[in-house]
Amino acid sequence: MQKSQPMSKTRKIYFLRLFGRIAVLLMAVVLYITKKSEFDILSGLNFFDGFSVLHLLWAVWMWDMVLQLIPVKAHISIGSQKVFSSLFRPIKEKINSENLKKYIKDTTNAAYKVMVLWIVLVLVIGVLYWRHIIGIAEIFLISVFFYVADLICVLIWCPFRLTMGNKCCTTCRIFNWDHLMMFSPFILVPGVYSYTLAGFALAIWVVWEVCVFTFPERFWENSNMALKCSECTDKLCTQYCRKLRGK
Repeated sequence: MQKSQPMSKTRKIYFLRLFGRIAVLLMAVVLYITKKSEFDILSGLNFFDGFSVLHLLWAVWMWDMVLQLIPVKAHISIGSQKVFSSLFRPIKEKINSENLKKYIKDTTNAAYKVMVLWIVLVLVIGVLYWRHIIGIAEIFLISVFFYVADLICVLIWCPFRLTMGNKCCTTCRIFNWDHLMMFSPFILVPGVYSYTLAGFALAIWVVWEVCVFTFPERFWENSNMALKCSECTDKLCTQYCRKLRGK
């Protein structure tokens, strides 16, 4: 029987973040039940009408996105940070450029299938909003639910893996698409709060996509040693790569 490995520090930190996000979701639900008017902050210039706990959440989300634009070592997964040259560890052998191109092409095709599915989901949410079946408060709750679901995908099970075919988050082609997917429902609500988050998330996505095509070698485990299971220090994965960690 294979001996179970202790949970890595990074995985423990990500679980703490997951619990924090669940707390945020519970807080949002409580506000929805007790003071639904708080969600008016999403609309127009209401962002500047006083201060609320939702301003703190806005700041946390903006800071999270800033961390995706700078190389840091504060227990942020290499899956998110592989975009940076400082974390690129080239293989000793010559990189097979043809295989690298094929890898980027295949993973990009899979990634944009996910994008199409997500756009359809946002359109469904949009139809519900335009038909007044849901309002801005419900839009906010949906985005916070996506905020929680993001780390469930990282730590427990990821449905996108079925389309992407990647074995873990470290090698995931769409790792830094998270905020764009989280905040995409906000584009339905014109306002400073919603548009600043959705706009910054779009900028993060553009930077990521430009880097994928400009520095593809950083995103492939057969050209970047840092992405190999045998070199993994994050150990965020569970069932996906356990058998490969020693290889």
